[in-house]
Amino acid sequence: MNQFESICALATPQGIGAIAVIRVSGIDAIQIVNKNFQGKDLNKVPGNTIHFGLIKDGEVIIDEVLVSVFKTPKSFTKEDSIEISTHGSDFIVKNILRLLIKNGCRMARPGEFTQRAFLNGQFDLAQAEAVADLIAADSEASHKIAIEQLRGGFSKKLAFLREELIHFSSLVELELDFGEEDVEFADRDDLKNLIFKILNQINPLIDSFESGNAIKEGIPVAIIGAPNAGKSTLLNALLNEEKAIVTEIAGTTRDVIEDILYIGGQKFRFIDTAGIRHTTDRVETIGIERSKKALQSAKIVLMLYDNIGDLEYIRQVLKDNPTDSKVIWVKNKIDIQENQSPYDSDILGEKISISAKEEVGIEELKNKIVSISKLQASQDTTISNLRHFEHLQKTKEALEQVLTGLDMGVTGDFLAQDIRLALHHLGEITGQITTDDLLANIFGKFCIGK
Repeated sequence: MNQFESICALATPQGIGAIAVIRVSGIDAIQIVNKNFQGKDLNKVPGNTIHFGLIKDGEVIIDEVLVSVFKTPKSFTKEDSIEISTHGSDFIVKNILRLLIKNGCRMARPGEFTQRAFLNGQFDLAQAEAVADLIAADSEASHKIAIEQLRGGFSKKLAFLREELIHFSSLVELELDFGEEDVEFADRDDLKNLIFKILNQINPLIDSFESGNAIKEGIPVAIIGAPNAGKSTLLNALLNEEKAIVTEIAGTTRDVIEDILYIGGQKFRFIDTAGIRHTTDRVETIGIERSKKALQSAKIVLMLYDNIGDLEYIRQVLKDNPTDSKVIWVKNKIDIQENQSPYDSDILGEKISISAKEEVGIEELKNKIVSISKLQASQDTTISNLRHFEHLQKTKEALEQVLTGLDMGVTGDFLAQDIRLALHHLGEITGQITTDDLLANIFGKFCIGK
């Protein structure tokens, strides 16, 4: 990539709208826009200012625009930058981009503005990735994770750990220069204590990935129960639409049905499953197996029942298929006379009683689901990026190798090798260590104009 080239792109979505914003960045950005701008001389205006004028192609007026001027280093990319706010006509946007390219710009690649910001030291790689997560955030919880990472909370933790490890690494490396003199500059007990300290910081981050990824993609909530317990009716009540087919025929649902619902600023993926029972029907059996898989993979399980027989059978299913999911027992059909008795109170303890058909108790159930999900995502710093998770895992493995080496009394060169590996993986997260392929893979997933 030639960072000395000026780049341009539409930063707002394609299509007709009230306004469109075209971004330009690079060493010649201001001069390039100024060639077709009739108003103030953009070369002479101060940075962080906005100017009204015309974009003209010769004597032909393309549009009336507002031009925002940002001068290095006080811009997103830390380069001279321009943002042209124009009317959201596809014809106008194409003509302005044509003029910019004619004057010396080239079209930006996906994520190239953010990549230049990273390369110019605006933020580290983890923060750059948070930009994409922030754009994609579709719930309060995923927005919170992205903002925390963008503001450097995660990066600061890693930088502190890496700095301490670098200090000991330098002492161990120094010992190698005096190998023949049998000296120790790095106290082995202090090094061991440091490794334990770093692991105590890294392990919660690794553990947070499962909930962080669920928050990003949507926390899976499986609705499990016997046939005709009201699972599809409950899904429809939660979504407030007729998503699933509901009949009085047992076994209507043969496969899993999923849909997204936002509750309390959190994204949930609700999964309606086939009713679990003994059956010889081949298709229904496949559906029941998928229900059991949903039971294992869900973070929250709604165990739905409406009579004592179903309750005992579902309890046995749960016993045969143990899960780490949070289970909410849900008694359905309380609008029916025989289901209004508290016959199961001594069996379950706390439960939620609803009528999915009459939509009674649905809000209470939603509140319970939200309260459980907040307990799962209570950590201050949560990671949701698979690349970060993988490098943290590899950092942990390298540090555990250091501990093993210390216990075995290995020489400093072996310790140094494992410490270097841990530092490498920590550095790859925040971008102290990068390759062109890594950057291309990360920023290639961004939208053009960002």
